[in-house]
Amino acid sequence: MLFERVIDSVVDTESCYRAVESRDARFAGRFYVGVMTTGIYCRPGCPARTPRRINVSFYPSAAAAEGAGFRACLRCRPDAAPGTPAWAGTEATISRAVRLLEETGDASGLADRLGVGDRHLRRLFARHMGASPAAVLRTRRLHLARQLIESSALAMIDVAHAAGFASLRRFNESVKTGFGRTPTELRAKVPAGSSLVLRLPLRPPFDFPRLLAFLAPRCIAGIESIQDGAYLRTVREGIVEVRAAGAGHLALRLPLALSAQAFEIVARVQRLFDLRADPLPIFRHLATDPLLAKLVTPGLRVPGAWEPFEMAVRAILGQQISVQRARDLAREIAFEHGEVLPHGLLFPTAQRLAQVDLKGMPDARARSIRALAQAVDQSGLKLDAATTIEQLRTVPGIGPWTAEVIALRALGSPDAFPSGDLGLCKTMQLDPRALEAHAERWRPWRSYAAAAIWSAP
Repeated sequence: MLFERVIDSVVDTESCYRAVESRDARFAGRFYVGVMTTGIYCRPGCPARTPRRINVSFYPSAAAAEGAGFRACLRCRPDAAPGTPAWAGTEATISRAVRLLEETGDASGLADRLGVGDRHLRRLFARHMGASPAAVLRTRRLHLARQLIESSALAMIDVAHAAGFASLRRFNESVKTGFGRTPTELRAKVPAGSSLVLRLPLRPPFDFPRLLAFLAPRCIAGIESIQDGAYLRTVREGIVEVRAAGAGHLALRLPLALSAQAFEIVARVQRLFDLRADPLPIFRHLATDPLLAKLVTPGLRVPGAWEPFEMAVRAILGQQISVQRARDLAREIAFEHGEVLPHGLLFPTAQRLAQVDLKGMPDARARSIRALAQAVDQSGLKLDAATTIEQLRTVPGIGPWTAEVIALRALGSPDAFPSGDLGLCKTMQLDPRALEAHAERWRPWRSYAAAAIWSAP
């Protein structure tokens, strides 16, 4: 028979099919499903139509399914390695694409960055978003432009440029089409003040206090702080402030001098506070595990990073030392090699750290930081949503734990998990190997499980 069954037990195959019927992604990687009528093999949780029981066979590995003559499904990507972005399927591709659009403000070259074909990416956007990547980006720009019009006294040409429009004419046309009013009509009155306040939408519930409590002991003095229920960040132009503004928004206050960078600043805040997440499906999935149920909350978010390179350096510094010691080392680096301003500190750039010898830490760690800085500054390593853990592991001194932490906090991966983390192991009372095995049931949101464990009371 062409499609040989390699999982023979009737009990086992029936259990496997029940997992397929329920689309239980927790079984992904444990077995694979060959569909005889199509010649395609999938993993449990595939969004494609569920095949009839009589038409499927089960295999213990992707290699076994391919050896039996099946080809990999293009929707669930069962041939991808666990933990890679492709493993999470097309929804992960869309999620990464949207993050790249928001963080770069550029739709050109998006498919190449994601490692997919341009035509395939357009199909994914049409299916999941109902619009092209360029149209999604224009919508993001348009809504930012409206906030800038209504909450600042910026000249319209400056609003257009801050929101990413190449010309004032295109800006005027887009605003008129999108809102049925001209930019001047949208601005009822000219707001006064030396700062700009933007409202950033999010999907409630949102546990902002829990995020701040996690960030507080990790704040680098002079660079960031938590004060009166708000997050403060030093930038060259002044201080950026983020605080809660009702159930469905955060309020972002920034100096007017930063208005031209509003698109970038908004993306940084979205990454730092995980504002793109849809929390309820994540909560429902993780809460099914008795070991995790008491730790997760409906408003759980993953604490991200203001600047990915800075977070990557801090992950290297945090290897096998306490949170407090890693924070103090980061401040020493900032004070010694960053920039001292009247109102605070700026963390050093990759270009700067690629050229200096770091003191006060093990030589291997210092070499790893320098290698990372050189990779970012000279070798084109981009620390963003398109970067994979495999790429991070090519940097000398970045091992599994460090790469997973960088992916989790700096790159916004929803499924990164540093199973060797001492804090995670201690709280869960499992050794790294047992924790890694147990965490398989938390996919595709292992990052949220880690955040819940780290921030547990």
